[in-house]
Formats: sequence, structure tokens, C-alpha cells
Amino acid sequence: MTRPTPLERGSLRSRVTAAAIVAAALVWTLVPLAWMALSSLKPADQVTAATPDLLFRPTLGNYRELFTGANDLAPYIWHSILAAGAAAVLAVALGAPAGYGLARTRTRGKRHLSFWIISTRMAPIAAVVLPLFLIYRRLGLLDSVPGLVLAYLTFSLPFAIWLMSAFFAQVPPALEESALVAGCSRWQAFRYVVLPLTKPGLVTTFVLCLVFSWNDYAFALVFSGPDSQTLPIAAGQLVTQTGIDWGQLTAIGTIVVVPMMLVGIAVRRWLVTGLTLGAVTGE
Repeated sequence: MTRPTPLERGSLRSRVTAAAIVAAALVWTLVPLAWMALSSLKPADQVTAATPDLLFRPTLGNYRELFTGANDLAPYIWHSILAAGAAAVLAVALGAPAGYGLARTRTRGKRHLSFWIISTRMAPIAAVVLPLFLIYRRLGLLDSVPGLVLAYLTFSLPFAIWLMSAFFAQVPPALEESALVAGCSRWQAFRYVVLPLTKPGLVTTFVLCLVFSWNDYAFALVFSGPDSQTLPIAAGQLVTQTGIDWGQLTAIGTIVVVPMMLVGIAVRRWLVTGLTLGAVTGE
């Protein structure tokens, strides 16, 4: 039996170290989510028990209470779906052609323009809340789903443009030139040649923008009202001065988390491909 060489031993140590890091990251991420999901199925008296009990009879009482009486969660879910979905679709629809133009532009100030676009995404939300609030009050957009969509776009669109421009930069210009020689217009070359090749980028951008809008709390807290409040606002309303309903809070937390996990699982093939194309380097 031959002894492993130093190179093989080093490779083995690297694999073991990488596996340990991945395992620790999975435990750090999945254990709190699993505990939240389990707690949402426990009776109210067991959720806050001093000694956690892993063996219990599951109940849907916490979920049932979220959809009965004054605690009806259905409008909040509908508002979240409308606002987050519309914002993500618009961000991709507007960010794709803008990112394509940025990727194919050959100007001296291209890098400065790219940095300016992404720098608007780096600004803290607190810096834009007051100006947007004053504009919304003048335009009558407070307490409306379109107002939330526009607010989400202020942060999602710059990110979509910057990310899509990096994806389009990966596509060789020779492919578009061949399409132009074959008689396609610039728009046809973009639609039928470039877009299909950047499907992973489109999916990645859509999912990231959707997650940001779905999880937003700050914009929804300031701009929404009884007719447009979203799921994070509903979760915040369970924390009151008289106490915290931990059973309902874990149930609504599960409702917030599970859809985004399902979306990520459904598009994981394109998402992984998009995240490994080097698109986050920026061009």
C-alpha cells in the first residue's frame, strides 16, 4: 500500500477543511429555520417552555389564528406578492436592456457610470426615506401597492442594471455581429441571441430582487398603510407592549421564509449557474 504524497495529503486536508466549513455554515443557517418551523407547530404553552420538547403533537393552531378574525393574514400575503413580484419583474425588464447598453458601450466614462449606478444601491435606506415620503405625499402614493413597487425599484433597479451588464459582458460580441449580418436588427439580435444566452443571469437577478422586496421592512413601514401592508409589517405587529405571541410569530416567520426557499429550489439550476459566472465582479 503506497503512502500518500505531500500533494495528496494537502489536497485531502483542503477537502476536509472545505467540508467542515460547509457543514458549519449549514448548521448555522438551517438549525434556526428548522427550530422556527417546529415551534410554529407547537401548542402555545410549549413554545415558551423552559425545557424545549422535541417530542410533541403537531398542531396548526398558530397558523389558524393568523387567518381568523382580526388577524387575517391573507391581505398582507396578497400585498407582498403584488409588490415584490411587480418590483422584481420591472427591475429585470428595465435592467436587462439598460445593462446590455452599458455592457456594449465603449466610452471613457463607462467605469465611472457603472460605479455611479451601483453606488445608488449602496446608499442607506434611511437616506432616501424622507425625500421619497415627501414626493409620495404630493403624488398620493402613500398607502398604495404602486408606491411600494416604486420604492423597491429605487434599490432593485440599479442592482439589476449593474448585475445584468456583467452578464451581458460575458457574451461574445461576435454572436450579435453575426446576427446583424444575417439581417437582424439590433433589437432582434438582443432578443433572440443575447437574452437566451443570459437566462441564468435573468433568473439570478429576478430572484435576488424578489428576495429583497419580499423581505423589506423599512420601506413598507414608512410608505404602507392599512390597504398595502406586507408580511414583515404583520410580523412586527405581533410584538406589542403587552407581550409577544411567539407561536404566531414563528408561524408568520415560516410563511415569510418558505416561499423564498421554494423559489430558490425551483430555479436552483439557473441560480447556481448565474452566481458562478463571475457576474458579481462588475464591468
